[in-house]
Amino acid sequence: MIRKTQVKHVEHLAGGKGTVKIEHIIDENELLGAARMYAKVTIPPGASIGVHTHTGETEPYYILEGVGDFRDNDGSVTPVVPGDCCLIKPGECHGMSNPYNADLVFMALIYFDIDHKK
Repeated sequence: MIRKTQVKHVEHLAGGKGTVKIEHIIDENELLGAARMYAKVTIPPGASIGVHTHTGETEPYYILEGVGDFRDNDGSVTPVVPGDCCLIKPGECHGMSNPYNADLVFMALIYFDIDHKK
């Protein structure tokens, strides 16, 4: 099956700054209860995804293009570049900002903790 990407522009995502582009690659229903999002995310310069917590799920980010600042659960901020993978465990928080001059592009997968349905 071939399907078209569903594009959404979200303002102030998780309390962040500006507008983030989310290209949903697979619909949540097609993820068969194992996950709720698989998407390509673009954060333009000056925008961010606010710090937020995933309860019963996790969300790795795989950086494709640009540079961003990843805020980890412990509050530390680390610059990320293409090839980096940011992973948050269930119940932890994270955020991502782009204070740089080019778009930050990454893949995001929100999948459920093994025990989420118990």
